[in-house]
Amino acid sequence: MKKKIIPIVIAIVLIIIIGGVTFGSRILEKYSYSKERADLNAYYGITGSQEVAIVLQDEIVEEKARISDGICYLDMATIHKYLNDRFYVDGGEGLLLYTLPEDIVRNSIGSSVKETAQGSEELGYTAAIWEGDTLYVALDYIKQYTNFSYQLFTDPYRIQLTTEWPSYEVASISKNTQVRVKGGVKSEILTDVQKGDQVSVLEQMETWSKVKTADSVIGYVENKRLTGIRSEQPIPVTDYQEPEYTSLTRDHKINLGWHVVASAGGNDTFNSVTANAGNLNVISPTWFKLCDNEGGYTSFASADYVQKAHDRGLEVWALIENIEYKDSISMYEILSSTTTRQKLIDSLMNDLITYGIDGINVDFEQLSMDCGEHFVEFIRELSVACRKNGKVLSVDNYVPRDFNDYYDRKEQGIVADYVIVMGYDEHYAGSKEAGSVASIDYVEDGIAQTVKEVPAEKVINAIPFYTRIWETTGDGISSQAVDMVTAEQFISNHGITAEWDETTCQNYGEYTSGDSRYQVWLEDADSIKVKLNVMENYGIGGVAEWRLGFEKPEIWDVIGEYLDK
Repeated sequence: MKKKIIPIVIAIVLIIIIGGVTFGSRILEKYSYSKERADLNAYYGITGSQEVAIVLQDEIVEEKARISDGICYLDMATIHKYLNDRFYVDGGEGLLLYTLPEDIVRNSIGSSVKETAQGSEELGYTAAIWEGDTLYVALDYIKQYTNFSYQLFTDPYRIQLTTEWPSYEVASISKNTQVRVKGGVKSEILTDVQKGDQVSVLEQMETWSKVKTADSVIGYVENKRLTGIRSEQPIPVTDYQEPEYTSLTRDHKINLGWHVVASAGGNDTFNSVTANAGNLNVISPTWFKLCDNEGGYTSFASADYVQKAHDRGLEVWALIENIEYKDSISMYEILSSTTTRQKLIDSLMNDLITYGIDGINVDFEQLSMDCGEHFVEFIRELSVACRKNGKVLSVDNYVPRDFNDYYDRKEQGIVADYVIVMGYDEHYAGSKEAGSVASIDYVEDGIAQTVKEVPAEKVINAIPFYTRIWETTGDGISSQAVDMVTAEQFISNHGITAEWDETTCQNYGEYTSGDSRYQVWLEDADSIKVKLNVMENYGIGGVAEWRLGFEKPEIWDVIGEYLDK
C-alpha cells in the first residue's frame, strides 16, 4: 500500500514543481525587461543613406534634411516653414537670393561663392544644390542670416534644430538604463544611458517619463531611474542679429489722393483736382503702367507737375500699375525673373530721381497665387533701392481674405514704409448681387486684419469717393460707378428718399421703374465720417482716397477733422 502511495506523491510533487516553474517563467516573462532594440532608421523615418532626420526643439518632424560631402542641407520649403521665409530662389536664372535692408545677397546655385555689394566671398562649401526639382541650402549658409543653432548626430543621421530657448526640466540618470520607444518594460530599446547622464524631461507620467537625451533621442525612461529633477534656463544663441529695416514713415497722418492721369495731358488737371483739397499732403498720379514682359512701362511723369505739387506742400508718390495692359503682359514672367525685376526697379529709381518724385506706390492687382513669392521678392528688392535713395515705398492691398494672403502683408509691413488697404470694392462691377462699395463692417475688418500683421502707424486705409448705382432686372444685375455729385443727382432726379442704414452706415435709397429695381448706397460726408472714426480708433497712419475729382468739396472738411485728432 505504501509502495503505491510513493509514486503518486512523487508525481504530485513533480506536477507542482513543473507548474511552479512554468508559472514563475510566465511571471518572469511578464515583468522582465525586453532586450529587443528598435530599428532607429525606421523610428526616425529615414529611407535613404543621405536622409537626415530633424528634431525641431523637442519634436521629430516629418521633413528630412540631406547630407552631402559632410554638409547638412535643408530644402527650401522646410527653411521657409521653420527657419526663415526670406530666402528666394530664381530657378530660371539659377540664383539663390537673400534680401537685406540695403543689399541683395546672391549665390549662383552649385557655387561656393556669395556676392554682395562689397564683393565676392568664398564660403568653403556649396551653398545650394539641386536634387531633382528640389533645392537644398546648406545649414551653415542659412545660419548666416537666421538665429538658430543645430547639432548633427550620426547612427542614424539626425540634426537637432533649436530656434527658441525657454526654460526646461532636466534630470540625472541614477542607474544605467535604457530609453525605450514607449513607456513599458516590453517596449523596444532606442538607446542606452549611463548613470550620471543628463536628460531633458519632456513629460512626466505615473511610472515613466518622456525624455530627450543629449544626442536628441526622444523616448521613455522609468521615473525610478531619474533623480534631481530641476528647471534650467539655457543660454540663447545670438550669433545672428536681425538687421534693422528702417522706414520713412512720417510723423503725421498721411492724406493721400490718387490722381488718375490717363495721358500726358492729364497732368494739366492737377490744379482742378486739388483746388478744394487743402489738407491733402500726398498726391499719387497714375503715371507708370507696365506694358511688356521685360519690365518696361509707359510714363506720363512730369517735372512741372512735381514742382507744382511741392509748391503746394504735397509729396508725390507716383503709382505704378499692371491693369492698363493686363491682357498683353504676364505678371509671372515679369516678377519671377531677377533680371527683369532689377531692370524695372532701376528704371523706376531713375525716373524718381530724374523728376524729383518723393516715392513710389505699387498697385499690382489680380496677381495669381503662383506670383505671390515673386511679388514679395520684388517688394523686398524695391525697398532696398528706395531705402538707399530716400524714396517712400507704399504698397496697395486688397482687404485681407484667405484667398489673397499670398500678398504677404506681414513682410510688406517690415520692408515697406506704408501698407495701403483698398477698403472698397466690397461689391464691384462683376458682383452677383447689389450692395455697398464699402460698408462699415467691411472697412473695419480690412483694418483690423491688417494691423494684426502690420504696425498700425504703417497702415493707410483707402476710402471710396465713388458710389455704384445698381440696376436689377430679370436678366441680371449691372452697375455703374459714379462720383458723389452724380449719385446725389440720381437720388434727386428720381425722387428717392435716402435713409440712414445702420448696417452699412450709409444713406441708402432705391426705386423701381418697370421691371428694373435701382439701388444706391451713397458715399457722402456721413458715411466717410463713420469710416474715419473707425480709422482713428485703430490709430493707423492715415487715409487715402480713390479718386480725386469724384468728391464733393465738403468731404475735405470731414477729412480735416480726422487729420487734426
